[in-house]
Amino acid sequence: MLPYDYHLHTSFSSDSDTPMEDMIQEAIRLNLRGICFTEHYDMDWPENEDCFTFLVDTDNYQRKLYELKEKYKNQIEILFGIELGLQPHLKSRLIHYTKSYPFDFIIGSSHLVDGIDPYYPLLFQKYSNEKAAFRRYFECILENLETFTDFDVCGHLDYIIRYAPHKEQYYNYLDYIDLIDRILTKCIKNEVGLELNTAGWKYGMSSPNPSLKILKRYRELGGEVLTIGSDAHKPKHIIWDFHKVPDFLKQAGFKYFTIFKERKPIFLPLE
Repeated sequence: MLPYDYHLHTSFSSDSDTPMEDMIQEAIRLNLRGICFTEHYDMDWPENEDCFTFLVDTDNYQRKLYELKEKYKNQIEILFGIELGLQPHLKSRLIHYTKSYPFDFIIGSSHLVDGIDPYYPLLFQKYSNEKAAFRRYFECILENLETFTDFDVCGHLDYIIRYAPHKEQYYNYLDYIDLIDRILTKCIKNEVGLELNTAGWKYGMSSPNPSLKILKRYRELGGEVLTIGSDAHKPKHIIWDFHKVPDFLKQAGFKYFTIFKERKPIFLPLE
């Protein structure tokens, strides 16, 4: 089993009600060596029916994490991370924020398509078909990457597929290869890795996010940095389907996965 989960949320994120200590205790029970909390920080999040704001109280988050890091230091390593919501107009504010805290790890995620979260059906109602929505989603990722790249990995690259009305049925990566190649090339050029997010399996998909073909293409283009996270918001979802990951990544051409400490990558062999 892979011993690190690098994408976890707690009650510091508005879409979770789990105390941080509960997540830590479950990770210890699972015999993990380390975990990285990556609470949501999405500036200018649109109004939504769930009243989520996704603006973590970073000072209190840091304070609590360091307290528990010390408490459990002999049982598990706890890392201080953040999941940034990317939008092109946020560049200067994101730069200021990332330099204001000593993060170990930063995920850059494109959660919005022109101000709409794919989680809500409204996005797909806006387009004539799912393929059009998928294309606009990848265009938005590229726009985000052309504006800001001070983060360590690009989160759950084809995230939109989780929430499509027909999920993967009408999704073929080759339909968007022009955009995906530009995204992957830009990531590699700017020393930004990818995240393998196993929540895709949790949502009933045949693969995590991103798909195997995208990971293969990333590796073909020279990409090496790849973190693994469950995107868990509850203890029961920590290391979700991690037992599938080594063989999956080997199919994509990877022999190693990556963890981060103090924003520096560390490569570990797949077990």
